[in-house]
Amino acid sequence: MNDKGEVKNRIFILPFAGGGASAFSKWQKLFNSTEIIAAQYPGRETRIKEKPIENMDTLVSELFEDIKPIISDSIPYFLFGHSLGTKVAYELALRIQNSEYYQPRGLIIAAGKAPCLKENNPIHQLNDNDFIREIGRFSVTPNSILQSKELMGVFLPMLRADFKLDETYHRSDVQKVNLPILALMGEDDPELTINELLMWRDFTSHEFTYKKAAGAHMFVITNQEDVAKIIREYISL
Repeated sequence: MNDKGEVKNRIFILPFAGGGASAFSKWQKLFNSTEIIAAQYPGRETRIKEKPIENMDTLVSELFEDIKPIISDSIPYFLFGHSLGTKVAYELALRIQNSEYYQPRGLIIAAGKAPCLKENNPIHQLNDNDFIREIGRFSVTPNSILQSKELMGVFLPMLRADFKLDETYHRSDVQKVNLPILALMGEDDPELTINELLMWRDFTSHEFTYKKAAGAHMFVITNQEDVAKIIREYISL
C-alpha cells in the first residue's frame, strides 16, 4: 500500500496460468487508496517448492481460507481475475456468496471466456515439446525460460497444472453472482472473441459492463496504466 492515506478498498488479483504475484507488482503504484493483493498459487515464485494445484475446488478452498481474515474487516473489496484467473475469481465469488463473510463489491474479469464455454483446443496433455511450443503463443513465459531444458524441467509441472485447471474447467449450469461484473479484453486478443466475453453477462444478477484496451491476450501486463485507469473509474476512485 502506498503511503497516501488510509485503505479505502482492496483488489484481490487472481493471476493467469503460469503467472505469479510478481506479475502484478507494479499495480500498487497505479492506485492511491486501494490495496492490491495478488494471490500466489502453489508451485511458483515464493511457493516454488509446493506441489501445484490442478483441481479448481481445492484451489478455491485454499484461497477462501487465505482471504477470510482480510475480508473480515468490512473494507470494500473487488475480485479481479485474468484468463485462468477469471474462472478462479468467479468460483471464489460464489464461495464467498454462500458464506456469511463480507461480500465483494464487484467482479472484474479480463481475457477470460464465460464459465459455460469449454476449451476447444486443450494443450495440457501434449508432449513436452508441443506443450512448450503452444504456451509460447501466450507470451506468458519468457523465451529464455522456454528454451532452457533445465529451467523448463522446473516450471513444466506448474504450467501443466495451471493449463489443466484452465482447460478442464466448465460449468454446465449458470450460477449468477449477486454483484456487478466488469469484463475486459485486449483489442487484439487472438485467444478470445467478443461474444465469448459478452456471455459473462449471463453470470450476474446485477449490472454487466465491458471495455476493450489496447493489447493482445496479456494486455493487463503490457498496458497496465490504461487497465488501471479503467479499473479506478469502475471502483469510483
